[in-house]
Amino acid sequence: MAQALDIDRWNLECEFNNTDHRTDLNGIDRLIVRRGQPFSISLYLRSGSYQPGVNSLDFVAETGPQPSEQYGTRASFGLSASIDTSCWSAAVTSPPGDMVALSICSAPDAPIGRYTLTLGHSARIEFILLFNPWCPGDAVYMDNKENLAEYVLAQDGIIFRGAYKHPIPTPWNFGQFESGILDVCLRILDMNPKYLKNPGKDCSGRRNPIYVSRVLSAMVNCNDDKGVLLGKWTGDYEGGVSPMLWRGSVEILRNWDTQACQPVRYGQCWVFAAVACSVSRALGIPCRLVTNYLSAHDTNSNLVIERYVNENGELIQSKEMIWNYHCWVENWMTRPDLKPEFNGWQAYDPTPQEKSEGVYCCGPTPVRAIKEGELTFKYDAPFVFAEVNADVITFMKKKDGSTSKVSSNALVGQKISTKSVGSDAREDITHLYKYPEGSAEEREAFKKADHQNKLLQQQQNQGLHLNIKVTSDMRKGCDFDVFAVVTNNTQSEKKCRLLFGSCALSYNGFMGGNCGFKDLLNVELSPGGERKVPLRLNYSKYGGQITEDNLIRLAALLLDYTTGDTTLAVRNVVLDNPEIKVRVSSKICDKIQTFGILGEPKENRKLNCCFSIEGANLTGGVIFKLFSCRLGPVGPGEDAKVKIYFTPTHSGLRKLVVDFDSNKLCHVKGYRNVIIGK
Repeated sequence: MAQALDIDRWNLECEFNNTDHRTDLNGIDRLIVRRGQPFSISLYLRSGSYQPGVNSLDFVAETGPQPSEQYGTRASFGLSASIDTSCWSAAVTSPPGDMVALSICSAPDAPIGRYTLTLGHSARIEFILLFNPWCPGDAVYMDNKENLAEYVLAQDGIIFRGAYKHPIPTPWNFGQFESGILDVCLRILDMNPKYLKNPGKDCSGRRNPIYVSRVLSAMVNCNDDKGVLLGKWTGDYEGGVSPMLWRGSVEILRNWDTQACQPVRYGQCWVFAAVACSVSRALGIPCRLVTNYLSAHDTNSNLVIERYVNENGELIQSKEMIWNYHCWVENWMTRPDLKPEFNGWQAYDPTPQEKSEGVYCCGPTPVRAIKEGELTFKYDAPFVFAEVNADVITFMKKKDGSTSKVSSNALVGQKISTKSVGSDAREDITHLYKYPEGSAEEREAFKKADHQNKLLQQQQNQGLHLNIKVTSDMRKGCDFDVFAVVTNNTQSEKKCRLLFGSCALSYNGFMGGNCGFKDLLNVELSPGGERKVPLRLNYSKYGGQITEDNLIRLAALLLDYTTGDTTLAVRNVVLDNPEIKVRVSSKICDKIQTFGILGEPKENRKLNCCFSIEGANLTGGVIFKLFSCRLGPVGPGEDAKVKIYFTPTHSGLRKLVVDFDSNKLCHVKGYRNVIIGK
């Protein structure tokens, strides 16, 4: 009969294991490993020595409050001659003696989460198990080293906002390896309603990245649960933080955790998506953030956005609208429930828009399914398909209550963007979601999706053509012109009425006040002729109307007196803030993101600006808002210098030192040196 080992103590070899499993950025004070990959521990015996064939050791690995072999949350196994990476297994790797080196491997489909591992009758260790995109047997396996560095390990990134003709990159600190963030991510899983209702079944589901992604889609918003973020799309952010002011996920996740899981106020789509990206990467799922410009919000699943304008061409607000842009995330995984060609990137959206199975969540759905028009595939493929492919039909609602159709070339799903691998450049991934417009493949996808409006769409009447042109230099604080261009492609003279207006716009399609309007009752056009009509937008008028999005909606409505036909042209423009150039002179600062937060300066005027700093695994998790300094006034072309550097101390810690150019410094909020971790 085999004799049990008399274990006195053990060493989890955290530094070696965490480094080998690429979890060392979480710290090396506890064991954090990835599934399907062996890890090592050392056992020191109280008496006797290990002898192959004489001694035995049994193992029990458990996760969740109700571990069960039926649910796959409990696994029992013994010593083997060698490690089997396809299941839970253990083997001795040291020669006989009073120290036993063990190699232990989890199953590549084991549920992720907190584990206890019992060794015999006397040893009990704890560890955290994560998804393993480096393991070929894991459903999240990704075989490209550069992609893994970007989509799992990178803690900083770029979110594209602005407008489809003017994408604006916004830096973001995902911070998934910052101190305590992994614990927050695991707490998010434990606070989801499915866990609270049936923890055993929920923990079992955590073996599946499809299930985990769907849980995260619901839990990053708080509409149905104790989720992380509360959304708000109006300008009043009292009692919270404007979504525009967040620069990373770390503060949001920590606030949720320390405030007893009360929702953090406030988020909008890019904030929801960025937090979801941080959590996915923290758990080991490759993830990237995606921006869809001119994103349709279809509330009734008919793949059509019906919008109405009044007789001045002003859009009448409705639930169905086109967002200037919308952000979601993609997680990388296999889809064993579908055909192999639908493995890969899966879109899921944590922004609460419409309910799915009674909960505000969306996805994951294969990106390939959206491209092919396969709308029966799980989850929520019709909604995502509409976001990038919906048809837009415009009607004019007249004062007498009647309506008439308006000719309009509305675009949906343009310049679908994500950060490039290894650089901050924009990668256009529209081709992954859509076939080229007008192609036979596009028509086939529309047939599968039963997208009859697109299939039956007739060529627009090209008799009168209307479009809107703008200048390349539209800066907030300046006056500038925009133009409605009318072209007569007929062989006869035309007399028309042109209404050309503008209003403030939020990125999700809600409109604000008037920024400028012109009504020309008699626009005469000779055959083949063109008329360029300017509209002056003055800062004195639009400055008090626009939101933090810096967006203005331009709409031109053309009425042909001869035929009674009406044509609408719409264009959203984003105003640039004055450029601030930040030069980083120290090599240690290349992990630090810098941000300028501006007021509303006019051209050639001096301005005040704020400087703040946030970084990953460099600043000890501290966001240096206490170093927000008010510099100014700074004239055009002038420099205001802020030096931030680290100096060693006798205790082995590093001291952050901030120096300011005294000629430019007006006020420093909380100026002091701070001791931070090594």
